[in-house]
Amino acid sequence: MSRDIPTLYGSLVFSDKVMRNKLPKDVYKALHKTIQNGTHLELDVANSVAVAMKEWAVENGATHFTHWFQPMTGYTAEKHDSFISPNGNGEVIMEFSGKELVKGEPDASSFPSGGLRATFEARGYTNWDPTSPAFIKDNTLYIPTAFCSFSGEALDKKTPLLRSMEALNKEAVKMLHLLGNTEVTSVSTTVGPEQEYFLVPKELYEKRRDLIFTGRTLFGAPAPKGQEMEDHYFGALKPRIAAYMHDLDEELWKLGIPAKTKHNEVAPAQHELAPVFDTTNVAVDHNQLTMEIMKKTAEKHGLVCLLHEKPFDGINGSGKHNNWSMSTNTGTNLLEPGRTPAENIQFLVFLMAVIKAVDDYADLMRVSAASAGNDHRLGGNEAPPAIVSIFIGDELESVLKSIEEDAYFGKAHPVQLETGAHVLPHFTKDTTDRNRTSPFAFTGNKFEFRMLGSAASVANPNMVLNTAVAEALAQFYGELKDTAPEEMEHAVHEMIKRAIKKHKKVIFNGNGYTEEWVKEAKARGLYNLVSTPEALPRFITDKNLDLFIKHGVFTKEEILSRYEILLETYSKTVAIESKTMQEMLTKDFLPAVNSYAACTAKNAADKKALVPGLSTASEEALVTRLTELSNAITSGTAVLKEATARAESVENMQEQAEQFLTKVLPVMDELKLAANEAETKIPDEYLPYPTYDHLLFYV
Repeated sequence: MSRDIPTLYGSLVFSDKVMRNKLPKDVYKALHKTIQNGTHLELDVANSVAVAMKEWAVENGATHFTHWFQPMTGYTAEKHDSFISPNGNGEVIMEFSGKELVKGEPDASSFPSGGLRATFEARGYTNWDPTSPAFIKDNTLYIPTAFCSFSGEALDKKTPLLRSMEALNKEAVKMLHLLGNTEVTSVSTTVGPEQEYFLVPKELYEKRRDLIFTGRTLFGAPAPKGQEMEDHYFGALKPRIAAYMHDLDEELWKLGIPAKTKHNEVAPAQHELAPVFDTTNVAVDHNQLTMEIMKKTAEKHGLVCLLHEKPFDGINGSGKHNNWSMSTNTGTNLLEPGRTPAENIQFLVFLMAVIKAVDDYADLMRVSAASAGNDHRLGGNEAPPAIVSIFIGDELESVLKSIEEDAYFGKAHPVQLETGAHVLPHFTKDTTDRNRTSPFAFTGNKFEFRMLGSAASVANPNMVLNTAVAEALAQFYGELKDTAPEEMEHAVHEMIKRAIKKHKKVIFNGNGYTEEWVKEAKARGLYNLVSTPEALPRFITDKNLDLFIKHGVFTKEEILSRYEILLETYSKTVAIESKTMQEMLTKDFLPAVNSYAACTAKNAADKKALVPGLSTASEEALVTRLTELSNAITSGTAVLKEATARAESVENMQEQAEQFLTKVLPVMDELKLAANEAETKIPDEYLPYPTYDHLLFYV
């Protein structure tokens, strides 16, 4: 490590400590008030902040600044401007104004807008988000911003997220005050997104067009060994991987990203990084940065970081576990069970609000995790099923059952576990086990939403969760607002009892991988939206439109635009995969198959010529099967090309997505089977690309 960690951490961040040192006291107080309470920031304050920010950035080697934003591509965007300003004497000075800090004007017509912007309507605005700290990367000052159109529509993922945070803050504070907790003035949601990823050798990656163009292998026979020995999970880090993780930690820590945990994941070449939680919009910014820095750091080590949800068949794909909670400005985690009756009433109200929110808006939760890549992962014995349910553990389920039945709940005493080895210390077990099959699990003082794919922004699921919980709290407040203080405890008890009876169908502590659960979930009336085209129409139902519009998170037009973008992204993704598969099979794979078949046929002919009557049955069988597979791939590729063209010609976007799902992907699956079988019969030196065993085991 080049410096000690406390000195290194946040060294490239315009942090609260830097602001206290750089800003006049009155300016710091005004900015801090804006950050804490969301109050408006005056231009004179912005000007003072801009001067201090520029001075600090230049001191740390920055020559440019950029408004860094998150358009609806799912990636980040940036346009760099230098600090230089000519002074008229052939020289320049370094300038940066409050106006430049607060507002930028990137072109809004070239980003996905779902019809909100036409090509000739180019003006867009980026607006500084002072609650997420600026930072320096690659000699540029990065200023986190929101992105909107000339007419005010949100064109990004951050603006709706910030709106949802404000909605939840409003409803949570109202509820807390009603329960007697009047010291609280704000509630923020916090997130710690765990990030799974694969690392493969760069020189091998560059030989696979499917990885380059789509992020996943479109065909490939399984390696002789996969993850069945369960030896990679938490295994010792290979030196090359350990060096990569060391450098990654250092780069993240410089930017104030609290990377905490790193380890090998289940599949070969798969790994995970987990940060400490942070305020939601900051955590979203940090996760976008983390994905970018993962990729850049990998290149320095001759590796490529794969963030696709399912880069390899036959082994686990990658997810992103979204650990979500709510915290007050007084330092209380609202999902932490309390020690007093008042604290536990508060805990149960907020717990039931989350349960109600997920039950009422399970379809939106599924939509928030929907993508073409994640469809390949969800439902396998590696990821949660597409059915949204909640795991709360046996003890909490017993608590809720006792409330529902007006029965006494005797809290179990901590159980001391005996390990049988006297040299090992005793320890008490947790009150609940972990359930890896649950898409939404309570894990002690937070909920872990495990359905999200590894490549996705965490903005969407948290925006949905914030808004849905805000609505649940608003409904609870409506039930309780006219209750006298002395009757509040009884009223809360009765309200929670009603909520349990109505929403307990979403609670499931069992194995989510079984067919029995699929049948039971259907009987309970839960959604099972197994594909993105099936899930997306739920985004625009009246119930869900009303939710977002009521809480000011989206306008109707903004929702419809996002629905269109999600459909278009799905169809384009599958179309690119189809065309890549066609090209690889036609240009690369079929010539290899036919070449090896011809070589084998020549060997058989040479053997017969050398030794008349010598059996060549094995060669003949191989040539026959390779020819059959070659013919099947040739005809299948023609079918795929036609199916793709037909799907692309469909004008209605929902119908087009369904065409890609039902007519294109099944053909690709059939072609993959034929190609995989052919691959197993061909020596590596004939293949035009590296196989799974080289990609997964040669790091």
